Amino acid sequence: MLNAQITGWGKCLPQATLSNHDLATFMDTSDEWIRSRTGIGQRHISHVSTSAMATVAAQHALAAAGLQGSDLDMIILGSASPDTLVPNIAATVQANIDAQCAAFDINAACSGFLYGLGLATAQIKSGQAKRVLVIGAERLTFLLDWLQRDTAVLFGDGAGAVILEAVESEEPQGVLSYAMNNDPQAREILKVAGFGTDMDRLSPTATEFQFQFEGREIFKRAIAGMSALGKQVLEESGTGLEDVDLVVPHQANVRIIDTLINKLGLAKDKAFINIENYGNTSAATVPIALCDALDQGRIQPGDTLLSCAFGAGLTSAAAVIKWGPRITPINLSDASLPACDKTGLELIADAVAASQKRHQQQD
Repeated sequence: MLNAQITGWGKCLPQATLSNHDLATFMDTSDEWIRSRTGIGQRHISHVSTSAMATVAAQHALAAAGLQGSDLDMIILGSASPDTLVPNIAATVQANIDAQCAAFDINAACSGFLYGLGLATAQIKSGQAKRVLVIGAERLTFLLDWLQRDTAVLFGDGAGAVILEAVESEEPQGVLSYAMNNDPQAREILKVAGFGTDMDRLSPTATEFQFQFEGREIFKRAIAGMSALGKQVLEESGTGLEDVDLVVPHQANVRIIDTLINKLGLAKDKAFINIENYGNTSAATVPIALCDALDQGRIQPGDTLLSCAFGAGLTSAAAVIKWGPRITPINLSDASLPACDKTGLELIADAVAASQKRHQQQD
């Protein structure tokens, strides 16, 4: 039986962080207000491009799998915040790691990594590819209006990646089942208006992006979408609730995670949560969480994982993963981002000033 197994993993977080206390220096909020509603304590702010973070994560994943870029058959990169649209940034990563293969981006927002995992699994199980690099990478802080509190406190930057390899085994291993869906009726409840070719590029306000964010409706539909697909992939893979060792959900809001776990009928301690340290890194949350769970010993050989995500669109995705025999990297990479000599507050200072000026003009 041909299976798609995760054999390598890696992450990249920018050095500069922005704490809740930092946010309180220029907006009406507090550490207690943010933590109680989201579970977030800080987020990372990137001084480099999305593709630069994706490259470092990819280099760590390749080393963990004992592979080189030239060994890959495909690169799939999930992102809603690429540094370029033409060409795609999967091609940038490909050039950086010396790969010669198919390479493309997908935008399923926060579900992008799990969408990529599903596509990669299909390629491997059909015999079209043997080794696929799947990346989730985001620099959503670039798009934020720092005085729009409901979204400014939520997002952070980062990247995570895994290597999927074709493995022959008598028993099912790797990605046992996956599902993807989209709820188009909810397309407008989570949106960055005025981006892409909808933009009036001749307008002086062309880059004043605004998140449209209907929190309560997003919460309701996110739980419905993730729980439905979570139950679907468990059933399709023949996995009982008692067989699930760890849930690795999209890290958008700790309340959403708690509600999802309860709706699925799982014990709360089976959920892996790291949102406090990173905020919502969109398509990067799940692969970063996988890396952290491995580092903390929360994943052991043969464990069964359930992962669920949702994002703008309103996308949703889920996967059941039977972890392989290895939980330590074959090799380690020394890849890292260039040094940053600024704090998170200093990195966003100009953007904050621009937001303040715009809001004053609107008042």
